[in-house]
Amino acid sequence: MADSAGLQFVSSYAFEAMQKVDVVRLAALSDPELRLLLPCLVRMALCAPADQSQSWAQDKKLILRLLSGVEAVNSIVALLSVDFHALEQDARKEQQLRHKAGGSNGESILVSQLQHGLTLEFEHSDPLRRLRLTLSELLAIMNKVTDSNGEFFLKSSELFESPVYLEEVADVLCILQAELPSLLPVVDVAEALLHVRNGDWFMCLLVANVPDSFSEVCRGLIKNGERQDEESVGGRRRTEALRQLCQMNPSQALNIRAMVVEECHLPGLGVALTLDYKPDTADEAVSPLVSYVSGLLLGTNSKVRTWFSMFIRNGQQRKRESSSVLWQMRRQLLLELVAILPRSRSTHVPNDASVEDGGGSGYSGLREEHVVKASALLRLYCALMGIAGLRPTDEEAEQLLQLMTSRPPATPAGVRFVSLSFCKLLAFPTLVSTPEQEQLMVMWLSWMIKEEEYFESAAGVSASFGEMLLLVAMYFHSNQLSSIIELVCSTLGMKIAIKPSSLSKMKTIFTQEIFTEQVVTAHAVRVAVTNSLSANITGFLPIHCIYQLLRSRAFTKHKVSIKDWIYRQLCETTTPIHTQLIPLIDAYINSILTPASKANPEATNQPITEQEILNVFQSSAGGDGSRGGRQRYSITTQLLILYYILSFEENLLASTKQLALMQRKPKSYSAALMDQIPIKYLVTQAQGLQQELGGLHSALLRLLATNYPHLCLVEDWVCEEEVTGTLPLLRRMMLPSNTCRYTQNQLHQAFQKLPSSSPRLMRILEHLTLLSPGDLIPYAEALTASTALLLEPGVPRRLLQTLNKLWMGLNTVMPRRLWVMTVNALQPSAKLLRQQRYTQNDLMVDPLIVLRCDQRVYRCPPLMDIVLHMLNGYLLASKAYLQCHLKETADFDRQNQIISNVAAPGQPDTPEVTREELKNALLAAQDSAAVQILLEICLSTSEEQLLGVATDSLLRTNQGPKQGSLLSTSRGSVDDTEPDGGLLSDLREVQCLICCLLHQMFIADPNIAKLVHFQGYPQALLPLTVAGIPSIHICLDFIPELLAQPQLEKQIFAIQLLSYLCTQYALPKSLSVARLAISVMGTLLTVLNRAKRFSFFMPTLPCLVAFCQAFPPLYDDVAALLVQVGQVCASDVATKVRDIDPFIARLQSLREKPKEAAAPGGGSSKLTLPQKTAEELGGADPDVQLCYCVEATFMDIISSTLHGL
Repeated sequence: MADSAGLQFVSSYAFEAMQKVDVVRLAALSDPELRLLLPCLVRMALCAPADQSQSWAQDKKLILRLLSGVEAVNSIVALLSVDFHALEQDARKEQQLRHKAGGSNGESILVSQLQHGLTLEFEHSDPLRRLRLTLSELLAIMNKVTDSNGEFFLKSSELFESPVYLEEVADVLCILQAELPSLLPVVDVAEALLHVRNGDWFMCLLVANVPDSFSEVCRGLIKNGERQDEESVGGRRRTEALRQLCQMNPSQALNIRAMVVEECHLPGLGVALTLDYKPDTADEAVSPLVSYVSGLLLGTNSKVRTWFSMFIRNGQQRKRESSSVLWQMRRQLLLELVAILPRSRSTHVPNDASVEDGGGSGYSGLREEHVVKASALLRLYCALMGIAGLRPTDEEAEQLLQLMTSRPPATPAGVRFVSLSFCKLLAFPTLVSTPEQEQLMVMWLSWMIKEEEYFESAAGVSASFGEMLLLVAMYFHSNQLSSIIELVCSTLGMKIAIKPSSLSKMKTIFTQEIFTEQVVTAHAVRVAVTNSLSANITGFLPIHCIYQLLRSRAFTKHKVSIKDWIYRQLCETTTPIHTQLIPLIDAYINSILTPASKANPEATNQPITEQEILNVFQSSAGGDGSRGGRQRYSITTQLLILYYILSFEENLLASTKQLALMQRKPKSYSAALMDQIPIKYLVTQAQGLQQELGGLHSALLRLLATNYPHLCLVEDWVCEEEVTGTLPLLRRMMLPSNTCRYTQNQLHQAFQKLPSSSPRLMRILEHLTLLSPGDLIPYAEALTASTALLLEPGVPRRLLQTLNKLWMGLNTVMPRRLWVMTVNALQPSAKLLRQQRYTQNDLMVDPLIVLRCDQRVYRCPPLMDIVLHMLNGYLLASKAYLQCHLKETADFDRQNQIISNVAAPGQPDTPEVTREELKNALLAAQDSAAVQILLEICLSTSEEQLLGVATDSLLRTNQGPKQGSLLSTSRGSVDDTEPDGGLLSDLREVQCLICCLLHQMFIADPNIAKLVHFQGYPQALLPLTVAGIPSIHICLDFIPELLAQPQLEKQIFAIQLLSYLCTQYALPKSLSVARLAISVMGTLLTVLNRAKRFSFFMPTLPCLVAFCQAFPPLYDDVAALLVQVGQVCASDVATKVRDIDPFIARLQSLREKPKEAAAPGGGSSKLTLPQKTAEELGGADPDVQLCYCVEATFMDIISSTLHGL
């Protein structure tokens, strides 16, 4: 407000004295300063105080003494003598009158008709009339403000503009507001004063006389203010008034600035207050203006950012005005920038600049104390230009370029400054407009390349600007401009809209003058790897550059070997794992397998050698994990190398077709190498480090599930929980540290002296169970080598169970080597004499080797459990091995087939299909053979049968009296001779273990179940398999297909299997299949000859008992079938000899009156004839035997039905 420029405002000293009521300070004020504060001081002296203390009484005397010499005090006392209550009533009546009249200035209750001008009336009036004149004028302005709806106006008021009466008007104004606060709220009065000339001066006097209202007035003015204050006259007047208020009370300036930001109003005021702010202790690093504007544009509040950006954009559209707050801000920023520029600038690079001289610090060097401030200024200008749309003037652009191309000292802050400068050049290439400026930039970039290594070593940082230079160069070469934009925004810490087309000049400079692709690749290989690389090291590292070069295939294109650099970097890693390592390995593997171009198929990188891989795992003893001492390489390095090998093998198999077309076959890693890598141990270690390894653990599990399924068995994971759970941990914690330590030699000797050393061996094994699986590894060889000794008679069962527990614990850390040692240890003694040692490859090619063990293992449940676990694992391993072998060779054989049979385009697919079919047939034969061998193990040996162990006892209670009385004579008395507790035998336990494995195999592949049952197995095993294998119910799906087979044996086996399934699973599906079986039996009766009829019906007729027992509705169909069979057989008998028994009549009677036939009294004479001895039946005619079998089946059905009732 230029209209109040000549007036004296209240000083900050005087305002602070009023705030604190510091009488001593007030006494020190000059008369002009004291005159401005008289209204408040006079009221303070005349009004009754609330403070009745002695100290205030003394202060009040001083105030009265101070006022006694001032003439103007009398007029103020006269003003205070008026009846303010009546004055307020008249004012309110006038307000109501004006409200009814629509705001017109017609009649006035406060002021009668004026005969002269307002100024003359004020001069000649008494105190009351003066109060009425001022109040009337003020209320008129306040009403007009209310009715203006936010539109600014400037009211011409003679009373507020006359310089002669300003002080008297101010006195009246202050007294009115103090005595009539409800009628004249201080915020509304302040708002009205903005619309008159000298309003800011009146406002400051009003607030100075009511110091407590300062914050209230300021907040009200800000809330009612414009969003963009420099756009209007009202906004500029409001900003100037608030600026004057804050100059009067500078301690509250920052609080008022915070209100501005909170309300997003008056942005110019916030900048003006910052420009006016003079901190008590100056911050040498960053100025208040830089901090404030940076906070607005780079803060998290998008609303504030948009509001201030609009202030910058709108301010640039007006002509340059020195009074504009925006131009004041820009001038101040430019002054700060020039102040920190190096003293001398030169346009040539000194030839004698050396690294030892501090990286050329004598040439255009930026002082160390200015580096942080320079970085802050650079980020601020980036935000102003990129976010707020500031268009720099030529002077600003020139000075910015001078600052960006200056050379800081070799400190971490200097590295940061260079990175920011470089990114600002990329973000705003328009700063370089002339050839001289372009030459200056090229020289600065060349200096960056030269001094990068020195900066990194001197500053002691791992991430220097050299990596960023390389990365940008690689992005330019691969035309990844979006990646450059992302890199620039990431480094600057702000999102800037950069057009890719604006980078064309920089791309030309980089790719043609500074960093050709060959220079980039040659330089990248010489960059030192990052020591102890982890996710804790932020910034742009060499690994980022190498990764981009690998992706763009620059190394293979220019024949630069990168293998050694990658290997060294992998060896220099630690946890938490850096996020770029896994993508780096993937890109490296791709560059090994895929040539850079089809024209040059040999342009690939070299893989890591087997010896280098072995060096990483050399401290891992035994090939499947070792704790040992301190490992030379970290667990992170070993896991990354493991990931590299597994991923390489998987990608090699996936790329075989493409490699075959290019006549390339990269060598895969040998099986001997894989056997020496502790895969399971490493994965187990990784499981406990999942948080620090990122996605590496899950990636390893995926590769294992594909390539090593036998290391991902579900039961292994469950077993690991038992080994590594809370209970085992507590047991190990209870183990005293000074406990006896047993050596491997002591363990071996205890095994050799069995069975006499059983107690000592038990103590040793119990101690070993308290150790962790990793600590058990040294004992693995001693435990497995002596396993066969536990098969000798007299060995306690507890020893076997403890060994089984230890073996399962070792299986969690070293499964593959443990399996090989165990298989070799359990060979029969004859093979041991020949010293035949199987290898891992032998067992994967032929998993059935596992079952060629000592026969005594088949009746030793703890060891049989181990054998079955290994068999399941090797069956899975064999599938993966054959699939891998097929992929390795099929595509090359196919390619050779194409080359040799060019004239036959339809032929190449045939060998591939055939190979796949052969592989599937081999796997099916392998699985079915294993199942058949296991089922054979379940059969009782002759010795066990003599001891009364029957294999069909499992279903004895389930099947009930299925077999007829005719067959009971031929079975003998095995059931009668079974001892008590016969089911609790080693055979029964082995049968349960085998059934559990078969259940898993049938679930995993139902085709195995189908194949095994199409092959068939002894009928004596059916009770065992149906009751012991829960998943055998799937056989109901293919029994109809089995019944349709032409072989009589398969049909018999299907009906026998179905009879047991119907009893075990009485389901609707079983009922429908049973109906089909009865129908098939009826059909076969009509087509089979006499011999085949006897062979078929003798074993299948007893199965009808189970059908009727499970499904009584089948009784009619079964009875009809039995009568039909009896009629056919009886007719054949009648053609040869006279039927002495009325056989057919008895059958009809049994069918029609089954209950009477089975009654104890009646009909018993009819049932005496079939009860014949086995010798008589054996010598009888087959048809006669079949007749009696039919009748016996009838009786069994009737008997079972009556028992069911």
